[in-house]
Amino acid sequence: MSLFLDQSASFAQAICQLRDLPILVLGHRRPDGDCIGSQVAMTRVLLSLGKNVRAVNHDPIPRTLLKFVGDTPFCSPEQVPDGDYQIITVDCADHARVGEILLKRFPQVDLNIDHHVSNTLYGKENFILSDASATGEILSKFFFDSGYEVDKVTAEALYLGICTDTGQFCYAGTNASVFEVCRMLCERGASPSGIAHELYEKEKPGRIQLLQRFLASFRMEFGDRVCVGSIKDNFYQETGTKPEDAENFVDYARSLEGVDIGVLVEERAGNIKGSFRAKDSKFRVDLLAKKFDGGGHACAAGFNLSGTLDQLYDRLVEEIGKHLQSVEQGDVL
Repeated sequence: MSLFLDQSASFAQAICQLRDLPILVLGHRRPDGDCIGSQVAMTRVLLSLGKNVRAVNHDPIPRTLLKFVGDTPFCSPEQVPDGDYQIITVDCADHARVGEILLKRFPQVDLNIDHHVSNTLYGKENFILSDASATGEILSKFFFDSGYEVDKVTAEALYLGICTDTGQFCYAGTNASVFEVCRMLCERGASPSGIAHELYEKEKPGRIQLLQRFLASFRMEFGDRVCVGSIKDNFYQETGTKPEDAENFVDYARSLEGVDIGVLVEERAGNIKGSFRAKDSKFRVDLLAKKFDGGGHACAAGFNLSGTLDQLYDRLVEEIGKHLQSVEQGDVL
């Protein structure tokens, strides 16, 4: 059964055309489950094809995702020797998402694989399927169609990406095709219960304390249609946590009854990381994030800016208000 038809054939051809040079598989800054899972899977499949390849990230692998790496070769930018490389990016909507160091060292991307609707098509070859629930779903279908080896570690990494980017199979992008792919991954060794245990049943007390502070920060705007939660710079030190421990906090803001858009605004050493989550794709929060030089999906997007929450808040609320008005007037495509 072919899952992606001619796209898979084009992908296989692109892999065959890779030159006899070392390959680096890059992910985005502050990697999440789909990023790490896709890097692991892409790297391992290329290794099975006899390629000289390793995965590289600007930021460390989050504690909760380390188990899924297995013996996959990962390294930091500083560990990559000077030389010529072929570059593959996964789950990166734009080239800058790999981080300043990797962007400067590797300004050309040979293969860009992603599912973000805002992807800027920055690679020599671009495989962007915005209807897919996760980059892990895209790679799964490409690998199965092409007959590539998918071992247990690869299967679990791909399942990880799909599970996290579908919100444990709760988001709108979850459909029969997603479950079919997951069935095939389970046949190759992925364990849904084991993966869920690693992701969601190993909370640290500090993370719960951080969550308490985040929930207490909620501000409701526009007749309670928008919920904005914040994480101040000092929260991490107070709770003994790291930014990775705030992963998925924005979903709590979106989960409130009557809220259309949930927002997380995080302060980090003079910079702001913002996240938007919507319950319906009609709200196109990727376009909202674009107003802050960000991007993402119709229901999940983010941005990074310099500044503080106090400096940003009024502008943030103003832009959200304009965006909601555009949605109501039917001006958002």
